[in-house]
Amino acid sequence: MNPRDQLRELICDLAVVHGKVTLASGREADYYVDLRRVTLHHAGAPLVGQVMADQLADLGLGPDQVDAVGGLTLGADPIATALVHTAAARGQSLDAFVVRKAAKTHGMQRRIEGPDIAGRRVVVLEDTSTTGGSPIAAVEAAREAGAQVAAVAVIVDRATGAREKIEALGVAYHYLYTLADLGL
Repeated sequence: MNPRDQLRELICDLAVVHGKVTLASGREADYYVDLRRVTLHHAGAPLVGQVMADQLADLGLGPDQVDAVGGLTLGADPIATALVHTAAARGQSLDAFVVRKAAKTHGMQRRIEGPDIAGRRVVVLEDTSTTGGSPIAAVEAAREAGAQVAAVAVIVDRATGAREKIEALGVAYHYLYTLADLGL
């Protein structure tokens, strides 16, 4: 089985939880795709890095074209880390950044942690997106920090409006899987 199919199988086996849940968007669903069960898993994290890195490279958004990846904590953090490790294993340079929901009130009082992204081309990441709220917040924060946001990339797109809202900001939107790909 190829890495993309292996990752899809892990998502179906580990991340899809059936039952009534309220999503971050406030919407209710009969299932929840808890991708942290995969992005923080010993076999899942390397697959996330490999599959996302391959897709980004195919889209012209690999380490040769993009300087850093990251997004709103917590969903984007393990994806960014997996991509950094994948790039390093391939002899490539890629930085990661973390966008806080609000700037710290002490220390450096930063909203974005990690290497400075000002003047750099970045991809905003998210595990799954319903309304696009988290990636949109990360896009806005990255732009405020002086980054050029090349795209948003998510693992699972719920096809519930996120793409349209993000593209309305002039940012390309990419995903690895749809709910149909997961049998949902």
